[in-house]
Amino acid sequence: MRISIIGLDDERFNRPLELIANLFFEESQIILANTEEADIQIKFHLEIQKDVAVTAELKDHNGKIYSSKYQKELYAAHTEKERFKQIKNAVSHVYLTVLQDWTGMIQKWGILTGVRPTKLLHKKLQEGIPVELAHKQLKEDYLITDEKIELMQQIVERQLTVVPDLYSLKQEVSIYIGIPFCPTKCAYCTFPAYAINGRQGSVDSFLGGLHYEMRKIGKWLKEKGIRITTVYYGGGTPTSITAEEMDMLYEEMYTSFPDVDKIREITVEAGRPDTITPEKLRILKKWNIDRISINPQSYTQETLKAIGRHHTVSETIEKYHLAREMGMNNINMDLIIGLPGEGIPEFTHSLSETEKLMPESLTVHTLSFKRASEMTKNKEKYKVADRTEVEKMMELAQDWTKKHGYVPYYLYRQKNILGNLENVGYSLPNQESIYNIMIMEEQQSIIGLGCGASSKFIDPITGKITHFANPKDPKSYNDSFEAYTEEKIKILEELFSEKGSPA
Repeated sequence: MRISIIGLDDERFNRPLELIANLFFEESQIILANTEEADIQIKFHLEIQKDVAVTAELKDHNGKIYSSKYQKELYAAHTEKERFKQIKNAVSHVYLTVLQDWTGMIQKWGILTGVRPTKLLHKKLQEGIPVELAHKQLKEDYLITDEKIELMQQIVERQLTVVPDLYSLKQEVSIYIGIPFCPTKCAYCTFPAYAINGRQGSVDSFLGGLHYEMRKIGKWLKEKGIRITTVYYGGGTPTSITAEEMDMLYEEMYTSFPDVDKIREITVEAGRPDTITPEKLRILKKWNIDRISINPQSYTQETLKAIGRHHTVSETIEKYHLAREMGMNNINMDLIIGLPGEGIPEFTHSLSETEKLMPESLTVHTLSFKRASEMTKNKEKYKVADRTEVEKMMELAQDWTKKHGYVPYYLYRQKNILGNLENVGYSLPNQESIYNIMIMEEQQSIIGLGCGASSKFIDPITGKITHFANPKDPKSYNDSFEAYTEEKIKILEELFSEKGSPA
């Protein structure tokens, strides 16, 4: 879909307009000019004084016109970026409205294309805005529907029940530890994940660097008296390494990190059932780790083969029961809506198989065509359900979780997500993942250790976020982990200096 935009010359509008267009059309191209080659033309009139007033007029090839207008007072902005954001939101408001009118397609998340919608509600509540007014503002400013605002409210309430001190955890940190190896790489994946077979040299070198990072960061945290809220081992698949390597890694954690016995939650993703063994489960129990993920993604064998997962459905079920027998009492499972070749019957089957297991938490993802994934590069090979069917599958998940006592406790969204939907984490009461809440709501710094691990440093006073990423490939990581560790410690020193510390 080629869209001619008239009346907006600032190229900063290009990307946000394209993202909103992509909610409606498979592929879209924004042209900031009048051109005969466009499929539709949208003419804007923008006035900026104390208010921002904008009108949009969409003209299709039949000559039919759809129009919308919006006006909002501009609040005092500290930076030009903040000011432009207000103008961009006003433009997005009328743009979305005319596209909805023309297509007849309602976008339930309104103009939002970002990852963390619940942050908006948290921010309003932290500012002391009453709940009803906060909801009204979300609806008016972003065009979010009542259905999605209700979901946001449910999640925010649950999070504040699980972590009552959520807004005052800036003086603590969480730790993400990335293990960049998997048995094979899934077709939809863009995480740093390398097939582990034949890579033992890389694994050994990588683990040496990871132990170094853990020691150095742990030493700094101990010296500063900073506590750890949660630790999360992700990847890749952290259970791809051997039981002996896992044992040494968790021993390093207990030796290097401060007050490990006071950490609220330690999670290890054992997402690929083909990596789980009795020996590895014994190591997890040895170090008091009982929250793991065992991820089926689907209970249809043909789907697993199509997406590059080399385990069987029966193996998922067997490993789940093995983990239960060996004392794992907080198991998460993931399902993905909209996998290639899957529709309502296949997803209904996955839910019925989940019912036989009843994990403590269930994360329901909606397939996203991530730019660098094998699936996106070869879209013609992977046929997926249409928007209506994907929405029905999400409704099935909502009904199933409610019926079985699961409550939504976190959500996030991705670019190019099917049906413009969301990923939602559900759990039985008191089994929520605190780490998932911390990473989504950005209330504290998360230090990423390991290959491809991203750190997110949050200033305890201003809330400003600084991103810092370790190299994604093991060789680059092995060549530079010492320098990257020093860089992270420099950033931490600035954030938690006596002047900046909230303690």
